Amino acid sequence: VQLQASGGGLVQAGDSLRLSCAASNRIYSSAVMAWFRQAPGKEREFVALTRWSRDSTLYAGSVKGRFTISRDSAKNTVYLQMNSLKPEDTAVYYCARGTQWTTQTNEYTYWGQGTQVTVSS
Repeated sequence: VQLQASGGGLVQAGDSLRLSCAASNRIYSSAVMAWFRQAPGKEREFVALTRWSRDSTLYAGSVKGRFTISRDSAKNTVYLQMNSLKPEDTAVYYCARGTQWTTQTNEYTYWGQGTQVTVSS
């Protein structure tokens, strides 16, 4: 399984971006798809996750109410809509696929290559 993340860029505070993560193979209903991010000098941190077969979602407190994770089953793609971006959202964003409902990075088996999001003040 390969995951291809895209959609990052340089934006100003308050702007929006939508990240995409396309899977090379069909994503099974039991899968959990997640977004993580890693800022320079910091550990990778959980952002959001969703179970592929349901509308269940979970968000980090720092992004709740601003970010929305969604999926398109027909396209095997998961999205992260990011609104009201802040400079502290600057990081490399990674998508990941696992089978457990968890925010722990080591529980995810497949990772995308990352896409840079930079938010200027």
